[in-house]
Amino acid sequence: MSKSKILFFTGFVGNVLEWYDFVIYGYFANIFAELFFPKGDPTVSLILSFSAFAVGFFARPLGSLILGYIGDKKGRKPALLFSIILMAVPSFLIMFLPTYATLGIVAPLLLSIFRIFQGISAGGEYTTSITFLLEHSPPEKRAFWTSINLFGAIFGIMLGSLSATLIHSLLSPLNVKEYGWRLAYLPTIFLALVGYYIRKHTYETPAFVRETLSPQRGFPLLIALKEHPFYVVVTLTLSMIQGVAFFTLFVYLPTYFFRYLKVSSDLALLSNTLAMLILDVTILLVALLSDKYGRKPFFLFSLLMYALFSFPLNYVMVKTNFWGILICHLLFGLISAFFMSILPVTLAELFPVRIRATSLSVLYNLSLALFGGTAPMLATYFVEKRNLLLFPGIYLALLSALAFLVALFFLPETHPLKTRKIKTEL
Repeated sequence: MSKSKILFFTGFVGNVLEWYDFVIYGYFANIFAELFFPKGDPTVSLILSFSAFAVGFFARPLGSLILGYIGDKKGRKPALLFSIILMAVPSFLIMFLPTYATLGIVAPLLLSIFRIFQGISAGGEYTTSITFLLEHSPPEKRAFWTSINLFGAIFGIMLGSLSATLIHSLLSPLNVKEYGWRLAYLPTIFLALVGYYIRKHTYETPAFVRETLSPQRGFPLLIALKEHPFYVVVTLTLSMIQGVAFFTLFVYLPTYFFRYLKVSSDLALLSNTLAMLILDVTILLVALLSDKYGRKPFFLFSLLMYALFSFPLNYVMVKTNFWGILICHLLFGLISAFFMSILPVTLAELFPVRIRATSLSVLYNLSLALFGGTAPMLATYFVEKRNLLLFPGIYLALLSALAFLVALFFLPETHPLKTRKIKTEL
């Protein structure tokens, strides 16, 4: 297999597995609420179910610290091999986990533990693979190559959405509840074997190999806080938007459509799958444009679109039929492509090689844990308990307006061939 193919599949297959396994839970949140949590108030059960989803996110900073440190000290390749094992095993165990009716309180406890291990894996996988591909790519193609990670991640999440759509379409609600949700975890086995094999036969990045010849003392994250404080703020802010936008628009909305807008579960998941398809097919194109024109213009455009149109699109969703909902969802997918496709390369380019894996991983995942992991839970609370049906659009719009100002005043142009404002190793 050629070098380019190895690199492509190293980033693609691993992220498909990681994110398929990580988010399939969100698409069956209603089922997990019924099967693994005490029955009583259905809203409380759903909130608890999304809390277990959030637990995986709160484990992400720990995973980013562990895997990021391994990536900076031992190499990018060992960290990537470890992460794929750490995701596959808990997913396999969830597939056979007995429910609350069988194990009682032990069932949700085990489910939460498995989600924690998945969170640890996801905390280091995505950002370490970004670092891996960035350091293997030429300066003029960095955005394109690092976007392969996101392309694979979105494909994995889209595959999860498609699997959930097919299961809901082909099985009765009773069969979905009895065994259908477990079938959604079957692709884990195949993806894990393929992903591990490919990563086992890849090789370390040249930039890391050079860095080991002149090792630097000190913990990478502390160096980032001391030497690059503004980049730390920028990374946390932009990662916040990534978390809230993605896990509101492409994880929470299927439940939102089903519970509050009275869209059938199969149509809700179909809308989600098509919106992510728009996002995924646009990612590589926007990345190529970013390699030509730079990073910052795309951030300013996409954040402005989020700030201006999140509330109106949410409002139209509430007032229209399924086709109107679908069109709004597709527009959200298109806006997201302009933001999400260039976030990986930009954040990685902010930090030098010796601290890149740890700094990027910890800051990105800390922000996602605080904002992305809690977004579905917050939305459920405000929509059901406060009757604020437009909360998802309001929340995303306000945070995007804040991020727009941060990007406008503090984000440098990071393209290594278009700026001299920051020092980034080529």
